[in-house]
Amino acid sequence: MVSFGMGMQNKLRVGVMFGGRSGEHEVSLMSARSILHALDPQKYAVTQIGLTYEGNWLVGEVVLEALSQNQLDSLAPASILPDPRWHGIYQINRLSQGEQLECLAELDVVFPVLHGPFGEDGTVQGLLEMANMAYVGAGVVGSAVGMDKGVFKDVMRAHDIPVVDWMIVNRRQIEQNIDRVVEQALKLAAFPLFVKPANLGSSVGITKCNTRSDLFEGLYEAMRYDRRVLIERGIAQAREIEVSVLGNENPVASTPGEVLPSREFYSYEAKYIDNRSQLLIPAPVPAELIRRIQDLALRAYQAIDCAGMARADFLLEKGSSAGETGTLYLGELNTIPGFTNISMYPKLWEASGLPYSALVDRLIELAMERKHDRDRTECRYRGGG
Repeated sequence: MVSFGMGMQNKLRVGVMFGGRSGEHEVSLMSARSILHALDPQKYAVTQIGLTYEGNWLVGEVVLEALSQNQLDSLAPASILPDPRWHGIYQINRLSQGEQLECLAELDVVFPVLHGPFGEDGTVQGLLEMANMAYVGAGVVGSAVGMDKGVFKDVMRAHDIPVVDWMIVNRRQIEQNIDRVVEQALKLAAFPLFVKPANLGSSVGITKCNTRSDLFEGLYEAMRYDRRVLIERGIAQAREIEVSVLGNENPVASTPGEVLPSREFYSYEAKYIDNRSQLLIPAPVPAELIRRIQDLALRAYQAIDCAGMARADFLLEKGSSAGETGTLYLGELNTIPGFTNISMYPKLWEASGLPYSALVDRLIELAMERKHDRDRTECRYRGGG
């Protein structure tokens, strides 16, 4: 049995999704808290959709707080159906005669604030495409390519965008013959090397390796979070430069910023725990380099068919002599970047003249524009003339 609720006709109905089956679950909750605070209740009727570590979908009162405190008894299971006829979030009511679907809220647009796997990798985007719903951010292809660091580097190299040398191994290779994997890694480059889960962000599972022992530990750590593991040449002296991109077919880039991590590299702890990392906005780099950073970010964004938003992360290798800028490398495009009140993506737009609340409004507008354009695509072959 399916019953329908009443929507609020004078407001845009937004479903905000957060949490999820990812090592970035806690970061997602922090981002969602800021976004929910920024959504103007005069413009939007907001429905919170929380996803547990196990991937269970939950709705109810103050979902974010309940999920943050792991107090889930007051919440109800829910789902979005992959059927364009059922345009909303459905609460699953358990009755004596079985389960009943109730339309908790019809939705005009979904804002997935799901960092990492099962949210940023094209999976949720595929579900929302099947349901024919508007959603914030990149589509299936842009999300999937942006998520997998190995595939992303392949695409960048094909577009002559500079990336640091790398190799990909999988969990089975590590488990069966880790010594061979280590020997292959040492042929890639000398220490330091970085080992990372190929499909994760927020520096979860990343190890900077200065010795063979570090490399063994880093491989085991990374494969906890992904079956694909990236091994990358480390740059001993590098500056971390980031730039925000916004838009669909005609994206624009913000002013760049520089990260001064509180630790040896921009680890999870340096990003979210110790509050000692610094962000320099704008980045103290020459105007010519700023233009190059923005150009590369936009080229990369369009190369993977990104949409809505992304943060482009660069490494600037320090020059060998005074006054020498050094070599620039693109590290990754983060298609659902951190959205906390200390995150670089919104801070860069604020410095570029677009405040946080206006940025959230613009992202929702872009989602609606992309859905309108998608609706123009014909699904039936009408034959030649």
